[in-house]
Amino acid sequence: MDISKKLEELEVLLKEQNTLKKEFLTLEETAEYLSLSKSAIYKLTSKKEIPFYNPGGKKLFFNRIELNEWITNGKVKSAFEIEQELDSYLSRTNKNQKL
Repeated sequence: MDISKKLEELEVLLKEQNTLKKEFLTLEETAEYLSLSKSAIYKLTSKKEIPFYNPGGKKLFFNRIELNEWITNGKVKSAFEIEQELDSYLSRTNKNQKL
């Protein structure tokens, strides 16, 4: 592997590490962080589906912790989790009906 290729890889790793340390990300950093295009991020902001900041009405910023929460809140439950919730609900309902 040549030196220029290794330097490029190091640059990518340093950029990723820097992003993980930052509290607020730019549009470009957010797109890279979420592996989405900038236009996809713009669509999410225009629909107000993703948390963002727009100080002065010009540049968009995103809080990295809020992005992680946004991702987590979009979790799709597995069939097993749904079945467990249903069983729990039915057992509570049956207990309440017996009282």
